[in-house]
Amino acid sequence: MEDTTRLNTSKLGTKQYWDSFYSLERRNFKSNPADTGECWFNDNDAESKMIDFLSDNVGQYLINEKSSIIDLGTGNGHLLFELNENGFNGNMLGVDYSEESVSFAKEIAQAKDRSQTITFEQADIFNEDWNPGQFDVVLDKGTLDAIALSGLKTKDGSQSIVHVYNKIIEKLLKPNGVFLITSCNFTEQELIKIIENHNLKTWETIDYPTFEFGGIKGTTICSIAFVKKK
Repeated sequence: MEDTTRLNTSKLGTKQYWDSFYSLERRNFKSNPADTGECWFNDNDAESKMIDFLSDNVGQYLINEKSSIIDLGTGNGHLLFELNENGFNGNMLGVDYSEESVSFAKEIAQAKDRSQTITFEQADIFNEDWNPGQFDVVLDKGTLDAIALSGLKTKDGSQSIVHVYNKIIEKLLKPNGVFLITSCNFTEQELIKIIENHNLKTWETIDYPTFEFGGIKGTTICSIAFVKKK
C-alpha cells in the first residue's frame, strides 16, 4: 500500500533555508520594530483558530491559563506571543533548530517585555539528549510539514523521521496533556495515522471551510488536538 504520508523533499525542509529566512526577518525588524515577521497560515486564520480552541477548552484536560506550553518550530514566536496576549500566562518555551529564528524571537520578546514569561532556545528535537521536561500543552503550526519536506531518516536509516515524531510528542507531554497541531501538507486521516499510538489519542478537530472537487470534499488545512492518556 502506498505511503501517503511521504512528501517530496524541498528547500523548506532545510535548516539553511530557515536560517536565511529569519536572518532577513531580523534585519527587517531592526529597521522597523513594528515588523515582527510572518504569521504562518494567516490566510486560513489558523493561528486564531488554535488560540480560540485552547481558550474555549480551558478546564479540559490540562488546559488552563497557567498551562506550561512548548511550541515546536516556533519561528518568530508569534503563536506564543498571541497566546500570552489572550490570557495564557504560564511558562512558555519556543524551540527551533534555526539559530536565526531563536535570536529573532528573543529580540521580539525583549521588545515586548515578555522575556520572563516566554523563553526561546535552539534545539534539535530529535536529539536523544534534548530533554526540556514535560508540558501541559504542545503546539505545532506547520513544523511537521517542514520536517516531512526534509527527507531526513531515523538514525538507522530505516524510516522517515516523520514516523518517530509521535515519540517526541509523547515524551514532551504530561499525562492528560494536549498536543495541538496544524498542517497544510497532511490530511486529517494522515495526521491521525502519524500521531496516534497507544498513549496519544485523537480528541477534537478544528473546522475549516471545505471545498469540493470531483465529488470529493476536503480542506486546504487541518488542525487536530490529541490527548496523552495516563
